[in-house]
Amino acid sequence: MIAARCLEPFHVTPRAVFRARLRHPDSREPIDECLAASFPAPHSYTGENVVELSTHGGLLVPAAALAALVAAGARLATPGEFTRRAVLNGKMDLLQAEATADLIDAGSPAQRRRALQHLERGLSDRLASLRAEILELEALIAYDIDFPEEDEGPVSEDVVRRAWCVVRDRVADLLKTAPEGERLHEGALLVIAGRPNAGKSSLFNALLGTERAIVTEIPGTTRDAIEAQAVIEGFPFRLVDTAGLRDAGERVERLGIEVSKKYLAAADLVLYCEERDDPSRAAFLAEVSAPVVIAKTKADVSGEGVSIITGQGLPELRRQLAEVAFGRLLALGDVEPVVTRARHRAALARALAELDAFWDARTRGVDAAATATHLRAAVLALDDLIGAVTPEDVLDRVFAAFCVGK
Repeated sequence: MIAARCLEPFHVTPRAVFRARLRHPDSREPIDECLAASFPAPHSYTGENVVELSTHGGLLVPAAALAALVAAGARLATPGEFTRRAVLNGKMDLLQAEATADLIDAGSPAQRRRALQHLERGLSDRLASLRAEILELEALIAYDIDFPEEDEGPVSEDVVRRAWCVVRDRVADLLKTAPEGERLHEGALLVIAGRPNAGKSSLFNALLGTERAIVTEIPGTTRDAIEAQAVIEGFPFRLVDTAGLRDAGERVERLGIEVSKKYLAAADLVLYCEERDDPSRAAFLAEVSAPVVIAKTKADVSGEGVSIITGQGLPELRRQLAEVAFGRLLALGDVEPVVTRARHRAALARALAELDAFWDARTRGVDAAATATHLRAAVLALDDLIGAVTPEDVLDRVFAAFCVGK
């Protein structure tokens, strides 16, 4: 055993922390006085025999400790290897593994809360419930297969239709959370736009909480888009300060405006800044597909709207931005599960398509055994999502984004 070669003394008492001297396995040179804890299988994070060591910090001691353990037969872990082993050994499912990575990477309270909910099987339990409902529907169809000579079958068509409607609607409702759920995972792209000198950069800095963008009274100061991460009302946003929209003659400013238009096309939400009623606002709104929040700026001068000088209107603006970008999540709270990754959305969309195909086939009089194959495909889509039958390449993609080891 690797730990036994390096630690004096070494104990295998479960979950008991003990003090030991860490030595090089060959030279027996003392390296550190450390704390060690044994976790015999299956009572560990990975489900395997695990020993955790806590050494002193710095650079030299941890490096020497790693070198000693490698000399004893250990190797450096690959990204996400411990969590991957936990999944393969049945300690958690794939959704919980992704939640582990999300919890580590969380940059806002809302991301942390949602990752914890997934880690505690909030989404997993909902999917297991949906899977059970589809299997119950499949059992109803089995009667038609077992008793084909019955005129009506032992189960009425109305019972089958109601069972199908319930599970189909529940899958569809969960799928509807995907846009805002993925937005929560990645951060909502909030593009700040408006005419030159409309207060965009000042508002960008105020929402960000730091002086990132240059602010002057000269129109056209911002020549390129500036992007930064921000937390607004507990939710993650990617703020983008763009060049002022106008017919610019200068080449560099024209290029900046073209960049602004590209960001606007990809925006989840647009914050349009204007000092007073802007006659060009209507034309702007007609070209933007994302939701738009109008901000009257420089309220310290006009008396209405938002002022970064006095702070007037900023709390209300922050709440409005969070509601527009994450309104569904706010309504659901932290209790209802939410789909947060494109992989989740794709699997649920497959399950929904198979459920719809089942009912379409049934209403067209297709043989019961053939219609049931769509229900089996829907179950398999959910199994893929949970990780019950996940191919190796999918695991590789999931764990590639993990930090080394975890």
